[in-house]
Amino acid sequence: MTSSIMEHPVVRLLTSLMSIVSTSELEHSIGVFLEQHLQSLGYTVERIPISPGSTRHNVYAYLGSSRKTRLLVTAHMDTVPPHIPFTIDGDVIRGRGSSDDLGPLAAQIVAVEELRREGKIRDEGDIGLLFVVGEENGGHGMIAANDMGLTWESGIFAEPTESKLAKGHKGQVAFEIIAKGIACHSGYPHLGKSATSALLAVLNDLSTASWPESELLGPSTFNIGTLEGGEKHNIVAPSAKALCEVRMVSDLPGIKAKVAEIVSHHPDVELKFVFEYPEALLDWEIDGFDAAPVAFGTDVPRLKDECCKNRVLYGPGSILVAHGPDEFIHVPELINGISGYKKLVLHFLR
Repeated sequence: MTSSIMEHPVVRLLTSLMSIVSTSELEHSIGVFLEQHLQSLGYTVERIPISPGSTRHNVYAYLGSSRKTRLLVTAHMDTVPPHIPFTIDGDVIRGRGSSDDLGPLAAQIVAVEELRREGKIRDEGDIGLLFVVGEENGGHGMIAANDMGLTWESGIFAEPTESKLAKGHKGQVAFEIIAKGIACHSGYPHLGKSATSALLAVLNDLSTASWPESELLGPSTFNIGTLEGGEKHNIVAPSAKALCEVRMVSDLPGIKAKVAEIVSHHPDVELKFVFEYPEALLDWEIDGFDAAPVAFGTDVPRLKDECCKNRVLYGPGSILVAHGPDEFIHVPELINGISGYKKLVLHFLR
């Protein structure tokens, strides 16, 4: 049984994808592979620079000559570093991208191919496949997709959701807090000004602040990601900074305003917003699927509402092993994910 499922086309495709280094910023080779693979299957394929002159490209594929399709089927082809070559352990595929997001991506392609062979999708106008760069590092690929001049009725986004439909996910606003001080001998602190003390004071206020809650997505949360500052134990610190985030469930503008208001009460402290995206509320009440909210972020909110109306987030694999040294996916779940994607495609094309 194990040997037969390991010969499945989705396994061959996934292991081919995982053989290619595809960490964020290094997606060129996997993009070329996908272009050639999809062309060999009979698709019209475009590699689209994410900005003028950029060497980073999204891959967009469709049947026939019309770029305009009813349904968008999309995944990200970048992975987090470091690249971990694939290994096979029984019916488990281990390595970088197995769950996030090359496994779901491979299942999407195989699902569409099965529907083609079954005569359940048209030779033109039904499905566009979009595989983007940079989801793991700012979402530049999906942001660029807003400039393709296309709209879709619905979109199926791939992430490892344990084969459940995601009800939604939190948004995020990341920001840097920079404190400035005056260095002096630590035995005479009154002659200077401690940047680390100033930073700790504003971080304490942010940590004790209240943030919005949602019945669906739970509480918004504040996190101090990195801390940096000072020179030596016997010098009053002249500078310090922290990189923070709020994972928010609603009201992105209000969250930013509250962060700015808290920081404004602290002299010699500067605030710089780094990146942001709002919460995503998704379609999930579809027969035959379990559903649950997820805590991780995705490309879903980076595609503008006017580009795609109905959206689902679905995929085999688990986010709980993604980004770690032992990322893996069970092949039976990967194969079952193909059936899930086929059901979703037919749901939106009916």
